[in-house]
Amino acid sequence: MRTVAEQLAACLEIAQSAAPLDVLLPDAVGCVLAEDIVAELDLPVVDLAGVDGYAVVAAETRGASTGSPVALDVVDAVRAGDMRPTRLVPRAAVLIDSGAPLPQGADAVVPWTHTDRGGSRVRITVPARAGENVRRRAEDVEAGTTVMAQGSRVAARQVALLAGLGRHRVKVHPAPRVVVVSVGDELIEPGNSRNPGDVYDANGHALACAVADAGGQAFRVAAVPDDLGALAETIEDQLVRADVLITTGGLSVGQGDTVKEVLAPLGSVRFDAVAMSPGRQLGVGTVEGTPIFCLPGDPVSAQIAFETFVRPVLRQVAGWSNLHRVSLPAVISTGWQSPAGKREFVPVRLSGSPSRGYRAEPTTPPGSTRLLGLSEANAIAVVPEDMGSVVTGDTLHCLLLDT
Repeated sequence: MRTVAEQLAACLEIAQSAAPLDVLLPDAVGCVLAEDIVAELDLPVVDLAGVDGYAVVAAETRGASTGSPVALDVVDAVRAGDMRPTRLVPRAAVLIDSGAPLPQGADAVVPWTHTDRGGSRVRITVPARAGENVRRRAEDVEAGTTVMAQGSRVAARQVALLAGLGRHRVKVHPAPRVVVVSVGDELIEPGNSRNPGDVYDANGHALACAVADAGGQAFRVAAVPDDLGALAETIEDQLVRADVLITTGGLSVGQGDTVKEVLAPLGSVRFDAVAMSPGRQLGVGTVEGTPIFCLPGDPVSAQIAFETFVRPVLRQVAGWSNLHRVSLPAVISTGWQSPAGKREFVPVRLSGSPSRGYRAEPTTPPGSTRLLGLSEANAIAVVPEDMGSVVTGDTLHCLLLDT
């Protein structure tokens, strides 16, 4: 019987980071950078107006007030993107748009609201300070600065920076393409009418969502019956688009369970009993070089196995350095007997704060596998293998699910 640590090590060993790809910015969203991003230009590239108004020499507005405005001649108008050489002469102002290049000689911008909005001559009612409403060259980014380090995740706000610096392509670790295959004669699609003995395919949908949450690109295949030919054909067909394969179900020794029999001739997959609860029998290996993970058919056990073994793998393939969920120590509100020699994973509801500490309340009786309890949990309490009994007031580490 393998320990949880041994099973996790085996899973991480067969799936390394994907080779970097040079992609367009929209395709980089959600991916991890495989290069440092160094600014090739200043941002902004010149001094810019920070508001709509008038570019002025601040000293020439000294003493301006509503009762005694300072009057200046308006000698030019500059729009955003207008790169004409413009110079401010004494006792003059330049009408300017927000984001437009500041004329030479100007050191401040007076907002519209502090003027009479004159076209040829403007009256200013509030004195300006040098540097006021001006975005100085390179005040945001200086050329040569590393603005994003390798290993950073690209989101919308990073795209704004990259595009603003003129980058239209970046090198990233691509999101892994993950195919999810549910196995079982009894499985039907949610929304269909149910006959006695039918079971709605919870795992296919849940695992596809879990893949997306981990940063992968999920492809869910309709449930495959317990038929050797059908399952073998499905797996072989899906290898074309899969960086990772996940099967769920078909792992017990009962009649009609086909996963082990089908995978034996297709690749190198090892099936082991793992010392964990819930869950027991798991498979890990490769089929034609593609990593495959075989999870239990019970939905709660499948989700726990995914969180423990597959999610870290997907993040590793996607280039993440932090593979595991954040955990917090929490005081347990009620005790229970934990299976000896096994690492137990118990859905809990975590409450509290960093200053007051955290408490964890099981959302389902420990040892049971109830979907409602899992859905109500926001964390998973982890009971070590050598802890045979959990006592009220004990502290356990809890994996946060909603981060």
